[in-house]
Amino acid sequence: MNQDEYFSVHAGLTINVEPLQPGENVPDMLAFQQEIPPLFRIASECSSLDDGLEHSLSQLKKDEFKALSNYLTAQNNKINLLLSFVLAQQDNAELRFTTHTFGASQLSYFSPAALAEGNEVKLKLFLDSPAAAVYAYAEVTQCQPQQDGSYEIALKYVRLMEVDRDLLIRAALYFQQKILRQRAQLRSDNKS
Repeated sequence: MNQDEYFSVHAGLTINVEPLQPGENVPDMLAFQQEIPPLFRIASECSSLDDGLEHSLSQLKKDEFKALSNYLTAQNNKINLLLSFVLAQQDNAELRFTTHTFGASQLSYFSPAALAEGNEVKLKLFLDSPAAAVYAYAEVTQCQPQQDGSYEIALKYVRLMEVDRDLLIRAALYFQQKILRQRAQLRSDNKS
């Protein structure tokens, strides 16, 4: 699938954006894999395990297994909360921004400082659903001045693990489903 084929959603994720210093380059894939912080690897693994758990739990929805299913779901939610808390410790307030849009191929955010098109950045994305964090490199594809003096900066991922791309797809789908549920609820409320 071509990177441009992934859709983006308007949603606010916490991100850290660190521009690369002059002379600093995006590492090759092997060096990138070795550079990914261990906590980001663990978060990715846990999220992958959640996929299998959801399928297994769907098999336990019969009445006789409902209590076990509820218990396992509660335990999984506790682990995800703890994981989210630990991942939040990796968030650097000096590099923190909130996405305007994000998807599996690109994202945008607002910044008080401009970045030149073509510049590369180190990127951390912190996801709530699924509870995970993504470590990547990206390139500035657009930097548009805004009326309030800020800049809308668009980034395209240039180094991203496929498992993390899958996480971003799931996160975008989660936000899309949330928007659809809100619209359905609004239509239902308007009919009443």
